[in-house]
Amino acid sequence: MNIKHKAHPWHGISPGDNTPDIVTAFIEIVPSDTVKYEIDKDSGYLKIDRPQKFSNMIPTLYGFIPRSYCAEKIAEYAATQSGKPVSKGDGDPLDICVLSERSVTHGDILLQAIPIGGFRLLDGGEADDKIIAVMKGDEFYRQWRDVSDCPESYINRLKHYFLTYKHLPSEKSVCEITHVYGREEAHEVIRRAIADYQYHFGCQDNE
Repeated sequence: MNIKHKAHPWHGISPGDNTPDIVTAFIEIVPSDTVKYEIDKDSGYLKIDRPQKFSNMIPTLYGFIPRSYCAEKIAEYAATQSGKPVSKGDGDPLDICVLSERSVTHGDILLQAIPIGGFRLLDGGEADDKIIAVMKGDEFYRQWRDVSDCPESYINRLKHYFLTYKHLPSEKSVCEITHVYGREEAHEVIRRAIADYQYHFGCQDNE
């Protein structure tokens, strides 16, 4: 009997041959989730990180780009672009928010995404960039080629979620969004996150 092993979503899947123009995204949570799931780095399975504490819900599909890592090159770029002290990357794969007209009912899936921008989140002084992308082939969102094409309300909704989902209104947030950036800067962030991964994990894509 042939036994096939599931590839680890972070280490065992390529970010794609056309990166950074088109990237593979592993989706962890979707807008309907009331529990925050995230990848277990050791096993590769989804685990429950915590219930969503408050009423806000993630407004897009959310996950990460495989074989990416937020470390020295990401931190250096965040400091240069923001003009703020950045101690380090957050030590996780590069996060990605994917817009789609269609409802996706669960995570633990792969999709092809087209990066159009992102925003620079500093969480306790650590770089925690969020790439903004559209699902490849989406009938509505494929017309957006850069974050400047998005209505401001879409970006504000994302910013609000990431600035508030950990804290009560009365609590002081340790998160700060320094600015929103466009497609070209998003591509550079992706390239640096993949370089950080290669440096720390030394995984070469032999496909």
